[in-house]
Amino acid sequence: MITHLKGKLVEKTPTYVVVECNGVGYLAHISLNTFSNIPDDEAVFLYTYLSVKEDSNTLYGFASKIEREIFKLLISVSGVGPSIARTMSSSMTTEEIQQAIASSDVAKIQSVKGIGAKTAQRVIIDLKDKIVKTYGIDEVLVSQSNTNKEEALSALEVLGFNSKQSGRVIDRILKEDSTLSVEKLIKQALKNL
Repeated sequence: MITHLKGKLVEKTPTYVVVECNGVGYLAHISLNTFSNIPDDEAVFLYTYLSVKEDSNTLYGFASKIEREIFKLLISVSGVGPSIARTMSSSMTTEEIQQAIASSDVAKIQSVKGIGAKTAQRVIIDLKDKIVKTYGIDEVLVSQSNTNKEEALSALEVLGFNSKQSGRVIDRILKEDSTLSVEKLIKQALKNL
């Protein structure tokens, strides 16, 4: 119904903004990513999504069209409401969300407050094909880094390291550089374990 707002920025907080359009103030709930991407100028343009429920109509604002589309995909999953989708958009960038879904990274999605293991798996099952097709994420790159991760994890387990701790260290390393070979990945992990 309301697809975007263009007007004067009246109020800006990390969780919502108020935009005045022709004398009417609209309160739009936003993610931290949108908060950091909105300039503090008076003139502002936001893409929006209106969530209509029995007891409320809530407007959500986004700095980019892609963030709005990811939000809409997330709320289409059973068990993920607008507030969880907004929390996910606040804790990860749209690229990180896409990569986590495309690479079936349950742990990354589950790290978002309010998302359990089953919901994280449901998000991946429901959205993986849509994300890969719509946004053209290269599955080869995703599966290669996933294979590298698995090989590095198994090597570290053979060396006697705890798999959970190793997994966290490898995830942190891959977040900084996802193009590392298995050997370099293991060497970096050994330095950090």
